[in-house]
Amino acid sequence: MLLDDPLNAKIVQELRSDGRLTMQKLGERVGLSPSACLRRVRDLERSGVIQGYRAVVDPAAVGVGFTAYIAIGLSSHTTASQLDFERAMKNAPQVVECHNITGTVEYMLRVEASDLASYKHFHSNVLGTHEHVRTITTYVVMGSPKDERA
Repeated sequence: MLLDDPLNAKIVQELRSDGRLTMQKLGERVGLSPSACLRRVRDLERSGVIQGYRAVVDPAAVGVGFTAYIAIGLSSHTTASQLDFERAMKNAPQVVECHNITGTVEYMLRVEASDLASYKHFHSNVLGTHEHVRTITTYVVMGSPKDERA
């Protein structure tokens, strides 16, 4: 595995903190030349360890004023019902994360909306009308003192 190499692990750690680092800066931080860093980064990208780079966006700047996690219980536990639900969530722009989980419910969603009224519309007209949704439990985000997603 590529991350068994301590230098590769350090490169990944640095890029997770700042994906826009130049190879010069990255090399300085991990103790390699820029060309050696570039070779390792390309290997990490080719192997799928690094799957992409993202921008961290201020939610308020893009009109997001409401964030919630939603626990979803399904009424049917078949592969077909799960795939149907997952397809619906992929098509819902409010859903920024959808995780199939273990426990008392099947899915955990991260939903972003402009405000409570917009979320209520999503809750009632998307989740509430989906044929396989049995339970919906909403956890409203009050603040995020630590959020390392990029």
